Amino acid sequence: MKKSVLYLLALFFVLNSCTNDELQNENPTIENVQKDPLTGKQINAEINSTIKNTGSFNWKNASDHLLWSAIFRGNRMVSIGFGASKDDFDRSLSADSKSMEAEVLGLIKQYEGIEQTRFLISSDQYLNQMDVIVEKEETIMALRKMKNIRYVEPGDYHYFEIENSLNPNAKSSGSSSGCGFESTALNAADYTTTTPNAKVPWAFTQHNIPNAWSHSTGAGVTIGLIDTGVSPEQTLLGSSFNTGASSGRTINKFGSYVNGSTTDGPADQCGHGTKMASVMAAPKNNAGLPVGVAYNANLITYRAASNVVLETSSEQNGVKTAFTDLANNTSVKIISMSMGHVFSVGKIEDGVKYAYSKGKLIFCAGGTSTSFTNFVGVIFPASMSETQAVTGVKEGTSNQKCDVCHSGSQIDFTFQMERANGNTVPVLSYYNNQADYVGGSSVATAATAGIAALVWSKNPSWTRDQVLNKMRQSATYYPTVNSSYGYGNINVLKAVQ
Repeated sequence: MKKSVLYLLALFFVLNSCTNDELQNENPTIENVQKDPLTGKQINAEINSTIKNTGSFNWKNASDHLLWSAIFRGNRMVSIGFGASKDDFDRSLSADSKSMEAEVLGLIKQYEGIEQTRFLISSDQYLNQMDVIVEKEETIMALRKMKNIRYVEPGDYHYFEIENSLNPNAKSSGSSSGCGFESTALNAADYTTTTPNAKVPWAFTQHNIPNAWSHSTGAGVTIGLIDTGVSPEQTLLGSSFNTGASSGRTINKFGSYVNGSTTDGPADQCGHGTKMASVMAAPKNNAGLPVGVAYNANLITYRAASNVVLETSSEQNGVKTAFTDLANNTSVKIISMSMGHVFSVGKIEDGVKYAYSKGKLIFCAGGTSTSFTNFVGVIFPASMSETQAVTGVKEGTSNQKCDVCHSGSQIDFTFQMERANGNTVPVLSYYNNQADYVGGSSVATAATAGIAALVWSKNPSWTRDQVLNKMRQSATYYPTVNSSYGYGNINVLKAVQ
């Protein structure tokens, strides 16, 4: 991105195999194979090699020793998904959830030789998923052989921290993390002014958004934003959310990111989430600042992570919780997240599938990066079929990605966010009465979620699929998708007519 770029990334997951009785028969064949774990450098080298050679990395295809080594290097934390099938993620729909969970816990107790209270960290309320501490490689081997195991993954492996230590001179996603608190004087060529005195970003005009406002402004639609929170200092995303032409709507802020022993609240401590909230739904008033796409939509924001790279167990749990909370909120129709990872995270994938099963329309960033991460294709969870992957393109194009944006066959839509001179999209700053720029697939995703709100507001009785089909029909390449840019840019006026 420029200034507050989404430096992030992406891809995959799942696992399987044997009941407790079967396991007893196999115990003699499980040798005490535990040896020294691989180093972080060795683990990352295998991950990177697999991505470069196959396009993705999935822990289910990793050897037992590679998986255990990553678990060992990740504070011994393990994320386990259980279920009768790969799609048995919803605890409320899983008849044998309790017995399957008990079987898994019993096996860990048997192999680790300690009581459950010493290894069970958490058991998810809505998903067939738990976090545990495991020391022994043979425990991991035994878990992977169980019939009711969907996946076994490292719960706290810090891929980017290790990668950055190996590339000290590289400017990477792990070091920049999409954060920034800058305020910038906007170039007059990057916006037009609309009544009562709001700045319309150039990118909105490229997508015919201002003309679409005569048909829809997002009223009655609630967007859920999963990001780094919203600045408590930006009143236009707080006490002044209803001002000017923006009225009768609500903004609610939550925190699901645990910092220490408790959540540290909904306030943005990175700057990224504030900009995403701005491009989605900033008010159209007389403050002389940038307006959002759906300036009359309701907004629910979650501080789910400290930055845009979903690396730590706290961030991954925070995102999972945000997805399940928004899934269970019947007022929410759209969920947007401009964060991700190089490879899939099982618990987040479960959260996405849970939200999708509740009818939510989910937009995720296709990926933005520099340096060593630019070999990655469409990032996770944008790579999932349940999400709409969005990337940024240059002004006047639908198939020329921005300088730091990702592209690929899993992209669904594009949004013009980079000008010839490198300027990106004007948005509200972290600080009150100030503005800034933001780019990459981050802003492209948030803007596209706002477009979906305009379409749904115009057609409140529509289903998710009807809204999505209208967006596709109004885009550049419909009905034949582009191999790397999906349906391309959306003509928003056409989408709301």
